[in-house]
Amino acid sequence: MGAYFLLFPHAMVVTLIPILIFPLFIPIPAVVYLLMWFLLQFFSGATSLFGPSEGGGIAWWAHIGGFLAGMWLYSSFLSPKRARERQDPFLA
Repeated sequence: MGAYFLLFPHAMVVTLIPILIFPLFIPIPAVVYLLMWFLLQFFSGATSLFGPSEGGGIAWWAHIGGFLAGMWLYSSFLSPKRARERQDPFLA
């Protein structure tokens, strides 16, 4: 997800919002979706630190680490010259 955040920041993500029994499909920018996802992971991880630890929970911090690792790995594999030349193909 971190690499997707860097590769396609202007892409639209179609989200499903169920309202009772009616599905509502709303396209939102990938940047907005990924920031909401990241914040949800962060706040869920922060609240899990203060709650009772019964084990078997979700590794919220691993999700955040994977997101950041994806951003870092994508950036490290991209040469500086290619990074300057890279353009978003969906903006043309």
